[in-house]
Amino acid sequence: GKMSALALPEPQILEKLREVPVFMITDGQNSFVITSVPKQGEGQTGNASLARIFISQKDAQAFVDQLKTRNPQLAASARVTLVSLGGIYRLAQENKGKPDQVVFAFVPAAQQVQSAKTVLQQTGQQVNEFNGVPLFFATGGPENIPLTIQRGEKVELPLFFNKEDLQESIEAFKQQQPNVTATIKIEVVNLERILEALPTENDPFLTQMILIPSRESLEFVRSLQPAGGGQNPQVAPAPARPAPAPAPARPAR
Repeated sequence: GKMSALALPEPQILEKLREVPVFMITDGQNSFVITSVPKQGEGQTGNASLARIFISQKDAQAFVDQLKTRNPQLAASARVTLVSLGGIYRLAQENKGKPDQVVFAFVPAAQQVQSAKTVLQQTGQQVNEFNGVPLFFATGGPENIPLTIQRGEKVELPLFFNKEDLQESIEAFKQQQPNVTATIKIEVVNLERILEALPTENDPFLTQMILIPSRESLEFVRSLQPAGGGQNPQVAPAPARPAPAPAPARPAR
């Protein structure tokens, strides 16, 4: 009970997540495109409604392009919709436990999944796959602790969706703190685990962490903004009804 009381309240969680752009597929009525999939877990029967949440806009668009051959009628109205991770989190919390609950399954970028496996293999772990969306961060120093940044009075721990973006930040850090250079390592965690832990665990890692979207995602968001605009990615309205898609998919774990 004490740990739960000290965990992050929902407004602070949403603040951490609201500026992280993610992408999903909607139809002409702005309804989420839903796939019916078998329920996962021991003793589970029947089907669940699954909505894919893509980390990469290019992956989301590739999915829409695939629909053109698998379901031309749906593809005619399907489009990639920009939403915020905070909005998806809020919808997931509101849906939790309902009979018609929609499962939001994150779809990571394949290259970053491969990078995550490589990072774990370099630490000596026998890894054949990485489940979920990888987030990369740096550790260093004698105690191998996560490297943070000071922004005003805040101490922040950046978690990167893109390993290459983190690598660039490390190179810049090495110029400022050469005495730590030899000890710097890249480590990886799972986005889904982070989202589960935010409302329940009291951990400085969670309170200090900030999510750094990929450069690709940020550039796409900027391309949608009018000249001189500074708007954040907005959440698509909750669907009035699900829109069926033909192909089953396995939820991200």
